[in-house]
Amino acid sequence: MSYQFSDRVQSLKPSAIREIFKYAADPDVVSLSAGNPAPEAFPVKEIAEISNEILKNRPVDALQYSVTEGYPPLREYLTGYMKKEHNIGRSFDSILITSGASQAMDLFTKSILNEGDTVICEAPSFIGSLNTFRSFKAHLCGVPMEPDGMNMDALEKALNEEKNVKFIYTIPNFQNPTGVTMSAEKRRRMYRLAKEHGVLILEDNPYGDLRFEGNHIEAVKSLDEDGIVVYAGTFSKVIAPGIRVGYCIAPKEIIQKMVVCKQGEDVHTTIWSQMVCYEMMAHHDFDAHLRRLKEIYRKKAKVASDALDRFLAPKITYLPIQGGLFFWCTLPDGVNMMDYCKKAVQKKVCVVPGNAFLTDETQPCSSFRINYTTPTDEKLVKGIKILGSIL
Repeated sequence: MSYQFSDRVQSLKPSAIREIFKYAADPDVVSLSAGNPAPEAFPVKEIAEISNEILKNRPVDALQYSVTEGYPPLREYLTGYMKKEHNIGRSFDSILITSGASQAMDLFTKSILNEGDTVICEAPSFIGSLNTFRSFKAHLCGVPMEPDGMNMDALEKALNEEKNVKFIYTIPNFQNPTGVTMSAEKRRRMYRLAKEHGVLILEDNPYGDLRFEGNHIEAVKSLDEDGIVVYAGTFSKVIAPGIRVGYCIAPKEIIQKMVVCKQGEDVHTTIWSQMVCYEMMAHHDFDAHLRRLKEIYRKKAKVASDALDRFLAPKITYLPIQGGLFFWCTLPDGVNMMDYCKKAVQKKVCVVPGNAFLTDETQPCSSFRINYTTPTDEKLVKGIKILGSIL
């Protein structure tokens, strides 16, 4: 039978990262391509104890249908926590618990975007979100990244020239894939530009709690006095990605539309997972847990940067990081990035080609992404040494 697919998905391609995972499944391959937290970072003992208590004493609460907006105690606690710790949330805001932050991107885009509308993105940017925007037939406009975040002059030019701009998509903290953190000055300017041009900002912050060096920078959403910032957070990087719990804080009118869309997608996010997140935050030492994560990543990042300096520099350069999961490495002039990545696979090392993160994947790119958190220290050093030897 010949299948006729919808216009929405006709042009979508498989995720380059997921395709690389096919090679990474080989136990002999050193995978530097994942975006996974360190396995030792998972609070396995705490999750087991919480789950046992829930299923022993409150099984129906965890196993029955619930409200689409999310587990009420978690919503209430998160609302207070985000206001107290990050100055996020105003009287005009509400909160929706989602099945990972990726669903927040999907529900927001579905609620706000018409076919042909423009989304301004960082270039490069997270491939999962880019594919979500593509699935709704958006026109993607990429704005170049600089060492301190999106080029604001280029953003202003795009806002002046592009038609039907609906929102700006940004990952301001330890950006995926570059690891770059946007400066406070640029965050304020982005907010001013969005307000002047009447467009929304979609702030994706999965890595913000994983800062192990430098000073904390306030979220763009903390500036929001005008109801123009939609904030997406997640427990994937600070508890576990497999539980699939994220959240969105946004003006109530937007959340209401997202709730209706979510009802048609999955009714509600898994209640057991939401209960685990609530118990971890409210009745365990969550701050101590975050400190432990930061120490794990501080040590692993040092192992990675030492190996990069030893085996790749100065021919292959990389951007320094202060948190997050990734290093962005750039090849010297004259080296074909795709050929280099293919040779790496042949040598049993997987990295992600940089063009996978572009709004236009056909554009030239000389960079690739390394994840340093998933492999053991020994495999991390081994993989980076092989990458250096390929040159």
